Amino acid sequence: MMLAFILYILYFLIITTIAISTLLYIYQCDILYASGFPKGSRTKVSKPSDYGLPDNEEVLITKDGVKLRCYVLIQPDEALALRSPTILSFHANAGNMGHRLPIAQVLYQKLGYNVVTLSYRGYGLSEGKANEKGLQIDAQTAVDFIKDHPILRYTQLVAHGQSLGGAVAAYVVSHNEDDFDGLILENTFLSVPLLIPHIFPALRHLVYLCNQKWRTYKSLAAIQRVPILFLASVQDELVPPSHMAKLYEVATTMKVWKSFDTGTHNDACLQTGYFETIEEFIRDHVMDEMDSTW
Repeated sequence: MMLAFILYILYFLIITTIAISTLLYIYQCDILYASGFPKGSRTKVSKPSDYGLPDNEEVLITKDGVKLRCYVLIQPDEALALRSPTILSFHANAGNMGHRLPIAQVLYQKLGYNVVTLSYRGYGLSEGKANEKGLQIDAQTAVDFIKDHPILRYTQLVAHGQSLGGAVAAYVVSHNEDDFDGLILENTFLSVPLLIPHIFPALRHLVYLCNQKWRTYKSLAAIQRVPILFLASVQDELVPPSHMAKLYEVATTMKVWKSFDTGTHNDACLQTGYFETIEEFIRDHVMDEMDSTW
């Protein structure tokens, strides 16, 4: 009787583990890419005009046929636009490009930058379903659009990624380094497998099932020339601050570190000195490089 009971318990545990593992493997993209949060993010996307910005929306078509929505904010005077850097913005794992327009507003209106931002596949009003390979294609599509643009192709290009967007930005810069002049990482993780034990402690033994890797540390190690700005919130409750510190150690190019003592994962942009740090980085390490090559 006792042996039968033990065997039953073992059988139950094995079946349960297999079931949980299968569900996690199948639905991990739905967990990681929270495109439906906050509620309504797949159906409502704020417009630039809501923030006093020019409504210029482009539809980009990826090499695998997915239509992406993209906002392209170019300074109104062509001569000014050509002298200004272009910020290619990659958002975090939740929301859509409309949620980042308050940041774009400051970059465009106060700092005088051109801004390009997109909703990844499966986000906002873009088509498709999000996954690592797909987002890499989306990022490359945005870079190709800028390289072919009659004005933006002549500007200094800086990638700015928040959280997951930092992993996307690091990837696309590492694969197109000759096209970039700067990289800004904000509260980004080392990799998804290394992040899981912190966010989901109960799943730490199932990390081997993770097929969405986003190895940011490998992307940074491959970057040889582009200067990098690290914006780190000390009170980050999602990504351990140690991840950003280790990414800083991995980077071998010119690098700048800025931490925000009271900043959390999503409010770094509200901290004192956030935009001033970006402005100084671009002035001293991006535009200065342009001046030295003329």
